[in-house]
Amino acid sequence: MDMNQYIDVFIDESKENLQSMNDLLLELEKSPTDLDIVGEIFRAAHTLKGMSATMGFQDLANLTHKMENVLDGVRNQQIVVTSDILDVVFESVDDLEAMIQDIASGGNGKRDVSLVVHKLQDIEEGRYIANNSQNEVAAATQVHTKVENSFKRLDEFELSVLEESREQGYQNLHVYVQLRNDCLLKAARVYMVFDVLEQIGEIIKSNPSVEALEEEQFDYEFTVLLVTKETPEDVKQRILKVSEIDKVEVEIFNQDSFSKQKEEQFNPKEPSSSSGKDKESTEKSSTQKSQTTGKTIRVNIDRLDVLMNLFEELVIDRGRLEQISNELEHQGLHETVERMSRISGDLQSIILNMRMVPVDQVFNRFPRMVRQLAKDLHKQVNLEISGAETELDRTVIDEIGDPLVHLIRNALDHGIELPEERSRKGKLEEGMLSLRAYHSGNHVFIEIEDDGAGINREKVVQKAIHNGLVSKEQAQSLSDSQINELIMESGFSTAEKISDVSGRGVGLDVVKNTIESLGGSIFIESKLDKGSLFSIQLPLTLSIISVMLVEIQEEKFAIPLSSIIETAIVKKEEIMSAHHKKVIDFRGKVVPLVFLKDVFDIPTGDSEDSFFSIVIVRKGDKMAGLVVDSLIGQQEIVLKSLGNYLTNVFAISGATILGDGQVALIIDSNALIK
Repeated sequence: MDMNQYIDVFIDESKENLQSMNDLLLELEKSPTDLDIVGEIFRAAHTLKGMSATMGFQDLANLTHKMENVLDGVRNQQIVVTSDILDVVFESVDDLEAMIQDIASGGNGKRDVSLVVHKLQDIEEGRYIANNSQNEVAAATQVHTKVENSFKRLDEFELSVLEESREQGYQNLHVYVQLRNDCLLKAARVYMVFDVLEQIGEIIKSNPSVEALEEEQFDYEFTVLLVTKETPEDVKQRILKVSEIDKVEVEIFNQDSFSKQKEEQFNPKEPSSSSGKDKESTEKSSTQKSQTTGKTIRVNIDRLDVLMNLFEELVIDRGRLEQISNELEHQGLHETVERMSRISGDLQSIILNMRMVPVDQVFNRFPRMVRQLAKDLHKQVNLEISGAETELDRTVIDEIGDPLVHLIRNALDHGIELPEERSRKGKLEEGMLSLRAYHSGNHVFIEIEDDGAGINREKVVQKAIHNGLVSKEQAQSLSDSQINELIMESGFSTAEKISDVSGRGVGLDVVKNTIESLGGSIFIESKLDKGSLFSIQLPLTLSIISVMLVEIQEEKFAIPLSSIIETAIVKKEEIMSAHHKKVIDFRGKVVPLVFLKDVFDIPTGDSEDSFFSIVIVRKGDKMAGLVVDSLIGQQEIVLKSLGNYLTNVFAISGATILGDGQVALIIDSNALIK
């Protein structure tokens, strides 16, 4: 069977399972005794393992199987959940994500995961020793339970033999042997160990099986159930005489507890009254699931892009028909075009909604990132997320991830203080980091807020003067918001030392440029020792936008409405000069004028105009007046890129085809505001 046809579905579902595991592991860290969470993680891992094996990605399936064994031990209360153990599981998920990413990029999913596999094996067998005393106790507890992990299938005959041998005064021992990693002839070493054991007793069972051991189908370690009259220490010393043995552990095997577990497995108790709520919740969940089954389907994003492109052509033709209808003044044609406009408007809303995806697809990576960064920085941080269901166009979602990563890393490194410093300031040792998203009009706002140190005005000013961004005289007249904007200048950083997290003078300028390239803007509010708020404003979609069409000579241009404050007609005598620039007084503020005919080198006649049409645009708290010949009106247009041959054209973000077939360039007003 050709599996290539299923690869896209496999990748999508694998990513969903991995994200689910990440989220659930974070919940488990907060509630380490909640076995329901463990069960959900186990099911996600089991599903991923099955899919990987079916698709032929055996390395992926093997790593998931190792992780599944650890989760099974936790689920059966044989392994105690600790932060260090979760670190290993998280590390496994990271490797799984990297392997899935490799497959998505056309690779085979191969990856060296020997280190994390060794750690998982140590946890499973009770040999994972952490650095703190609490985890040492946990590890010690695991040593006494690895027997059940090693021998989950003992039949009645084997149990009866163990019981009879104990009644006759023999010791039933569990023997764990680990060979050295550089052992070349593993089967030969196993034979020598078995030979030693058979001289002092009788081997009841081995894991892996004898056949697997003989064929060297094991990872340098195996366990044996031994009946003998020797003490555990004597058995251990005899085995250690065999060369190339790295570790030996011998314990008494308690078949009573093992038999009890088996009995409970085949004769489960009736659920107590306290489990009624869980049962009700499960039934409710199943009902909800059955009700929603079949309501959604997976659609390849490329198909949506094709659909969007076809609709964009329809929008262009709609504009052309509207213009022809107005020119011919035919009543029947006019009514038909109006109906077509209404239907195409509804179709536009449906298609745009199909492309809308929740920002949760970006937000869901941050809890894990914040957890790891907080540990690396030795800080305590509580991440609060709200509005994750807020939807944005997929094209915006694809671009907004990296800027948010920069802002969150910046908040953790520069913003939130170390616990001892927060205590000195009278704050809680645990810092607060809030990530919010919400709709407002035709925009989506994303806010990152922390209760950390805030922006130090004097420090920023000194750095700005040192970098030559402002003079000492200019610095004295800067407002707080203007000073805050300085930190987003290229190469600006107030970090006292360079770290892996931030402080290399890059980041916030990239954030600003990326957001503005999306037609958005970023604002900063901050109070010293109180915290900072970074607010990002983004358009809902980038494909179809509302613009103001303007004309310069016979050339038409489009200015996005999201950038426009107001339009105005100004008399020639109202234009003033300041610092060798033309300006106007707009509602008490001095606004510089930008003559687009000069910017785009448009040849003009000799006639002198007594009135000027001006479009007032804004970028943050800065404004400018774009001078044009005439204002045509508002219109919805399809944004088209200029292609690979016309990249980085100054002040032009794209083009569109108008109803009469003309091409209008779309002005990037942000590039015109200094």
